[in-house]
Amino acid sequence: MFIDEARIRVKAGDGGNGCMAFRREKFVPRGGPSGGDGGRGGDVIMEASQRHNTLIHFRYNPEHKAQRGEHGMGSNCTGQDGRSVVLQVPVGTAVYDMETGELVHDFKEPDERVVIARGGRGGRGNQHFATPTHQAPREHELGRPGEERALRLELKLLADVGLVGYPNAGKSTLIARISAAKPKIADYPFTTLEPNLGVVTVGEEPEQESFVVADVPGLIEGAHEGHGLGTQFLRHIERTRVLVHLVDVSDASGRPDPVEDFKVINNELASFAGDPNDAPLTDKPMIVAATKIDAANPEKLKKLTTYAKRRKLEFHAISAVTGQGIDELKWALARRLRPVAQ
Repeated sequence: MFIDEARIRVKAGDGGNGCMAFRREKFVPRGGPSGGDGGRGGDVIMEASQRHNTLIHFRYNPEHKAQRGEHGMGSNCTGQDGRSVVLQVPVGTAVYDMETGELVHDFKEPDERVVIARGGRGGRGNQHFATPTHQAPREHELGRPGEERALRLELKLLADVGLVGYPNAGKSTLIARISAAKPKIADYPFTTLEPNLGVVTVGEEPEQESFVVADVPGLIEGAHEGHGLGTQFLRHIERTRVLVHLVDVSDASGRPDPVEDFKVINNELASFAGDPNDAPLTDKPMIVAATKIDAANPEKLKKLTTYAKRRKLEFHAISAVTGQGIDELKWALARRLRPVAQ
């Protein structure tokens, strides 16, 4: 099950209380105060891990609490610090504070570690309150409470290329053709219900290049208003460098105008209100790919080709079934990604 959003509550450990104690030893008539400090509460830490690819482990375990610090003891003994809790999240997870809505941290690199809730400081024992005029203090401090936060986790897959288009435009077939991904492929709408990732390689060693392609569920008109599967999966292509817009030019789709299909999907991309820290989807470089050309309607193919040329968009005609145009598209993507990577 692919879970890309979760809400959790975290509580750092409270600090231990300081101790009030006095030395009472034989032959030490003026022992004085000996109350130790309380231990510090444990932190709640988040770490980006490559061993996780969904947030499902938070869906059924939303409460996470670190250990509190132990109380101080006599003989100036400090209480033991509480154990911290480490929560592992997939790379690409953005953490938001549910009360303020602010971004706490965006995990973009493996093994990133961030303290999201700090443990409370331990209280001071009465040994700290002794003065020349106040030699038997009975004052001591309570431990400070640890931070408590309600957080929203949002997973955005990290990919170089994003595939967009109507349902059954051929996105899953294409990613299965160019990578080792095994998405579900069928001849009915909304076959893809969750994003798929595939690694594509071009060229030969030692100059071989590779990039990651993301296939998201298809869009339909009105998706930004909740029609179809909505636009919830578009967050997974927010961080892509290039978009490939797949348009079906066969008669199998039942839609007569491929240019209108292109405009509808572009309008949905423009209507998507994503993270303000990421570039709008419509600002990303785009390649138009006419799919299913092994069964293409010549008029549709010609109309889409003319429109892409007029808009100065790179255009490729492909067939994921026969392989026609696939290598040219892969190399075009590799060329597009090179300047960005350098």
